[in-house]
Amino acid sequence: MPLPKRRHSNQRTRKRRTHYKLSHHPAIVPSFESPGGVSLLHHVDQATGRYKGRQVFDMQEDSAAGQ
Repeated sequence: MPLPKRRHSNQRTRKRRTHYKLSHHPAIVPSFESPGGVSLLHHVDQATGRYKGRQVFDMQEDSAAGQ
């Protein structure tokens, strides 16, 4: 099997890799904490501040600090 005689440049490698991209959209799942809402996988629910059924952020405290 033939081997490359010279090293490919970074530019040539990156040009080839420009076509390697995600073909699907991020997974959006129904949010069980907020009825009728949706959230991204592995992200905190923005409406309630919960992740995997446990409270991560106190949304009332965060909204009071922003005002």
